[in-house]
Amino acid sequence: MDQHGAGRDITTTSGVGRRSFLTGLGGLAAFAAVGLTGSQPLRTAGGLSSAAVRSAAAGTVPAADQDPLDLLKRMISFDTENFGNGGKTRPFAEMLKGVWDSAGVSSEIIPTPQPDNVHLIARIKGTTSAAPVLMLGHSDVVPVERDKWDVDPFAGVVKQGQIWGRGALDMKGMDSATVSSLLRHVNEGGRFERDIIVLTDCDEEAGNYGSGWLAEQHWDKLDAGMVLTEGGWFLAQRDKQTPMLITVTRQDKVYFNLDLTANGLATHSSKPNPDAAIVKLSRGVDELASWLAPVHLTRVTRRYFRALADATSDTHFARAIHMMLGAHSQHSLERAARLVVTRSSYPWLHSALLRTTAAFVIEDAGYKENVIPSTAHVRVNCRGIPGGQKPRYFLAQVRAMMRGRDIEVALATPEGVTEADYLDQLDATWATAPADLDTPLYSALAHAAAQTYPDAVFAPALFEAGTSLGPWRAHNIPGYGVYPYVIDNDQLIAMHGNNERIYVDALRQGTEFMYRMFDRFRV
Repeated sequence: MDQHGAGRDITTTSGVGRRSFLTGLGGLAAFAAVGLTGSQPLRTAGGLSSAAVRSAAAGTVPAADQDPLDLLKRMISFDTENFGNGGKTRPFAEMLKGVWDSAGVSSEIIPTPQPDNVHLIARIKGTTSAAPVLMLGHSDVVPVERDKWDVDPFAGVVKQGQIWGRGALDMKGMDSATVSSLLRHVNEGGRFERDIIVLTDCDEEAGNYGSGWLAEQHWDKLDAGMVLTEGGWFLAQRDKQTPMLITVTRQDKVYFNLDLTANGLATHSSKPNPDAAIVKLSRGVDELASWLAPVHLTRVTRRYFRALADATSDTHFARAIHMMLGAHSQHSLERAARLVVTRSSYPWLHSALLRTTAAFVIEDAGYKENVIPSTAHVRVNCRGIPGGQKPRYFLAQVRAMMRGRDIEVALATPEGVTEADYLDQLDATWATAPADLDTPLYSALAHAAAQTYPDAVFAPALFEAGTSLGPWRAHNIPGYGVYPYVIDNDQLIAMHGNNERIYVDALRQGTEFMYRMFDRFRV
């Protein structure tokens, strides 16, 4: 059991009510307004008034740069789509560098070998030599299907109380909350007891020059004691509004791909047959899509689901979670897990936290409309639970399933790496321990959650996706993740999809969360 135990890790009796992030009640709007204008001393989360720490440069940061919505609109307006080999991030980085420059914060653009694809590093100097906190964001976004959006995905449209646009959730919203909250501290004349590094990297969604390349070239600029990036979800109750569970991820799932290939007889399309390659593959896809990998609960996910049971106002959902956590056999565990997913307001998320997942992402076959092709292929993206089912055992299960359908299953490996060696690499990733919770950064996140979301439960968690934290984890530097805005399930599943959006009031309250987190490092 980690230091805070399960359930409500931080207890508080003061603060904002559950509905405050949509209603604006509880004084948050007025609180933020005072912080933006600097017109009177502000009592910070750590108890220091801004007057007590105001420097000669205080009050000089443009108000628009401290406004997370204004800043996010500007971020979304830059088309930084990454189609698989990096994106055009220089214009975005130049805009953000201008924001840092206006605040008197040192920053630099680091070009990569790919034209107009750059990293941006800003550093706010601290008062001591304590190991820095590094904020890891990314500027690139996945491509859009413009004709399937209700709004221009790069216009930062605000409607229905939400800001819409590619990157609103993943992860320009987090970038905006980070930068605007830090600039609010700078505007108050605040000083931090250690350096705060803000890295806005490129090639997070794909490409050759992401954080791994940057770490190889410029580790001296990235060396830190703790890192915070995207990850943990801020979930709502069934009403889609009330903050329920505030999570910080301390571990990512293990990423790997499988290639399924079916072979058949190539012939004239006038003579269809049941053993054509596309037909074979379709049957295999249908079987794999209907199958669920075994449920595996780990120390990390058990703690998460205990916190979720404590957080939910749905007693039937909580009962199902307790049944799952108390299961004494794999059969009863599977039955209870199905009930948990059925009753969850975030069913795809919670299914993904229980097992290895398989998602069909790229399919190709055929080359001419009057030819039945001899080969059909589908790429399957898989994510395993560290400490749960090893990727090699999942691969063996899928191979056994597809063998009877005459479908080949190959593990996609990096160029020049054998399957055996790659499975060993995946085993090592699978065995990587979760980030330590006994750190100043985790403590700051916990206190910020207690102050900003006093009626919600705070807990560490597993991230069902992946991040750019690899270089820091390789150096045994603890890394965590948050998306600091309460979202509902419709918003969650729009991530990497169409009509990506987040609540405006949730963004503002999430920025307050980030402000309070940074406040723990003020002197």
